[in-house]
Amino acid sequence: MDDRHLIYFADPMCSWCYGFWPVVAAIDAAFGETLPIRLVMGGLRPGTTEAMTAEAKANVLEHWTHVHEASGQPFDKSVLDREGFVYDTDPAARAVVVIRRERPDLALAYLGAIQKAFYAEGRDVTQGDVLAEILAETVPGADIAAFRANWESEEAANETWTDYAISQRAGVTGFPTLVGGPDERGQFGVVTRGYAPPEQVLPILADWAGRPAQ
Repeated sequence: MDDRHLIYFADPMCSWCYGFWPVVAAIDAAFGETLPIRLVMGGLRPGTTEAMTAEAKANVLEHWTHVHEASGQPFDKSVLDREGFVYDTDPAARAVVVIRRERPDLALAYLGAIQKAFYAEGRDVTQGDVLAEILAETVPGADIAAFRANWESEEAANETWTDYAISQRAGVTGFPTLVGGPDERGQFGVVTRGYAPPEQVLPILADWAGRPAQ
């Protein structure tokens, strides 16, 4: 296998990334061996400390409606009814980073599981206990105590914020963003910025994956 791969800039609590998940899963199933996906956490709203206002919840629900209409993905809106809910995306992103470091082969599946838990099941993925439960459901036999210790570590926090910085330096201004490379000049090209349906993305990758490395 050559070193061509995809870089997926995403956030576990980004609704458009959730809408894009079936496409990502299809990409991984079809091209996982020839075009492996490397995850970078984008940092949608990391470090948020204030509870959502009624206006903020209304704006989020409008976005969710658009995502549902475009992708067909189901939504459970009850999570926004939690008293004092703080839409801090950092805990979930940090959890993905911990699994990416320990079990890179499972990071993508764990990302998808967090998205499903938050958007389709109404679970509060800003909480460590919930993130640990999702891991136990996704990876039977996972060492949950070790996960919690790593998730709470300064090392994991720093690595996650490094991801956010990488996204900014790469010029990523929205999620999902999927890029692929390197080409014969060592450059990466954009596959999609924002949501795109599978019938748009998969043929592009099929054509690229079928080309010999330059």
